[in-house]
Amino acid sequence: MTAVERTPRQAQSGPPLGILAVVFTVLFLAGIAISTIMAGGETFPSPFGPQAEILAYFHDHPDAVRVSGFLQFAASVPMAIYAATASARLHSLGVRAPGATIALVGGALAATMLALSALFSWVLSRTEALTGSAVVRALQDLAFATGGTGHVVFLGLLVAGIAVPGLLAGLLPRPLALAGLAIAVVAELSTLTLLVPGAAVSLPIARFASLAWLVTAGFLLPRTRAGKNASRTKDAVA
Repeated sequence: MTAVERTPRQAQSGPPLGILAVVFTVLFLAGIAISTIMAGGETFPSPFGPQAEILAYFHDHPDAVRVSGFLQFAASVPMAIYAATASARLHSLGVRAPGATIALVGGALAATMLALSALFSWVLSRTEALTGSAVVRALQDLAFATGGTGHVVFLGLLVAGIAVPGLLAGLLPRPLALAGLAIAVVAELSTLTLLVPGAAVSLPIARFASLAWLVTAGFLLPRTRAGKNASRTKDAVA
């Protein structure tokens, strides 16, 4: 086998996308579940809630906040690897349209935002950071802006970057690809949360739908192109 013949197989190697998606989804959900249990059933407070309740939560449950931050930070690592692997997979499948790059950029930024939110949460778990209400509110707002709106919007770009070529090139089942596009639209609309607090309802919808979609797409996105899909991919990226 020549070096030229080996190149396509090398380009198709990489971590299993489905497994990566399961890992970062489990870590993220574990951060929510475990911290809620540790806090006696209280969830991470909304920045739009009463200030007294927000301050009381961080004063009373520093360990829950610390564990949540740890697991969210851990989840950001396989998410970044997923984005890089998905982009490389799309390129190896012949996708030359911007979708593969959008998936990489969106996924990398989503992972970065999640990591930043986790680090802000870790700081909120430090007793030294709880000395002033203004400091607590600023850190919580940063944790929400990065881990809420910032993370979800870029997570939507990751979904869209895979769904569009998945649809046009026939790499994913059509219903799944269309569902990905719908989820991406909701994720992008969650930007309105920065202007309209009521729009925050879109954040959990887009977040959890995106996680489920990425798991499914990770298992279904092929490593190689069959003859029919190869011609469709060529037409889609021409």
